[in-house]
Amino acid sequence: MSFEKILIVEDDLVVRNLLQSIFMRHKLPVSVAGSLAEAQAHLAREQFDLMMLDLRLPDGDGLKFLEQVATIPERPLVVMVTGFGSIESAVACMRAGAFDYVLKPFSPSQIDVILRKAQTYRQLVKVNNLLSDNPDDEDGLLVGRSPAMTRLRQLIDRVAPTDATVLVTGESGTGKEMISREFYRRSPRRGQPFIKVNCAAVSQTLIESEFFGHERGAFTGATERREGRFELANNGTLLLDEVSEIPPSLQAKLLRVLQEREFERVGGSRTIKVNVRIIATSNRDLMSNVTKGEFRQDLYYRLNVFPVHVPALRERTEDIPLLADHFLMRFTRKHGVRVTGFSDSARAALLAYRWPGNVRELQNTVERAVILSESGRPVSAAALGLPGDLTATDANSMAPWGETDPVGFVNDGAAPAPASVAVETSGLTDGNGQVLRLEELEKQAIRAALRQTAGNRTQAAAALGISIRTLRNKLQEYRDAGDPIDAGVESEV
Repeated sequence: MSFEKILIVEDDLVVRNLLQSIFMRHKLPVSVAGSLAEAQAHLAREQFDLMMLDLRLPDGDGLKFLEQVATIPERPLVVMVTGFGSIESAVACMRAGAFDYVLKPFSPSQIDVILRKAQTYRQLVKVNNLLSDNPDDEDGLLVGRSPAMTRLRQLIDRVAPTDATVLVTGESGTGKEMISREFYRRSPRRGQPFIKVNCAAVSQTLIESEFFGHERGAFTGATERREGRFELANNGTLLLDEVSEIPPSLQAKLLRVLQEREFERVGGSRTIKVNVRIIATSNRDLMSNVTKGEFRQDLYYRLNVFPVHVPALRERTEDIPLLADHFLMRFTRKHGVRVTGFSDSARAALLAYRWPGNVRELQNTVERAVILSESGRPVSAAALGLPGDLTATDANSMAPWGETDPVGFVNDGAAPAPASVAVETSGLTDGNGQVLRLEELEKQAIRAALRQTAGNRTQAAAALGISIRTLRNKLQEYRDAGDPIDAGVESEV
């Protein structure tokens, strides 16, 4: 990520000119100030990426000015420059937020090194700001010995080391994003950024800014310059998740970026060049969208350089036991429940079910079953709660324990659950008696916590045992999905 503007705050004309010449050699725009007052005026008008700040200036202390700059939301990285260096002043500057510290006289090569370090650091910060905690939700999606998974792993091994654009297709829940990450992990770019854009989750009015960034003042609310996902992924990999959802108005611009590897920010005129590997995913038939006129044919062929199809779980049923055991091991550790594997009827139920939600549904089902199972016993078919013709008797005519359990499934010989379970599980079913998915239970818990705390999100997060950041992320997910469960809630404290 190249810097766009640098501010030199230095009263010594010789040093100021030297710094300016070094940065201009890198074709970087530079503004200069000979005093703190001039520097303040520059910062009030413009946004800078890097500031070279003299420690002693005619009208004030550079260290105190550094402390002021540290409070600016979009503050520049600051490199302190001084001819009166000491360990004490260096430590004080670093504690106050300086990125680096350089002594006069310095050589151009020293400034070159600082510049490269600062550019790399700034890109890492921007990338990290995009990334949230990445739990192991998708761990295990490549588990399996079926011919389909064997072929898929062979394709990844062959294509990952190249820079070829990859289009990953498959049903929802098959693990397309995880497969995309696997291409990244095995590529020469694995040490560079991996940036994801969920094209289905971004508002159509903001998706261009998400892709390409925007300049300050480009539209209402654009108070600062912002780098887009293409720019942040420079030298790395960009995942266009659910690429079929990109609006037609943006498809032509995306095609140009893929062809020319350059673009302009929204509201800007400067052409930005990037070196990015593209991986796209879709759960739709893109060729069908092309036929309907909903997706550009030339963009489709540009993305479909190397197509990879992820098989549905029903197409590799021999992998179900392996995946189920893998998830069981993980969730018993996570929830501290010591179950002893799956009962025979539970394994039969797992194999008999069609799994319309694919591996994601299997993962959620196993986690729910672990939570509902009794420690020291195997997971029963009842705990799985899968729909289908697996019931041995009508729930209204229950047989004694040892023949059927309270929800009508064949009992696996486990001891009866304590009476409190009936009370605890009553809130785990819908109006038809079907076990609710974990996502819905989670939503109900959050809604109840907000209700009990009168909308105080900090207290609600504490009651739920999660961080306020996690709660905010969940509420944003629900809003994006059209279910703002916190509508009207303003309190954050």
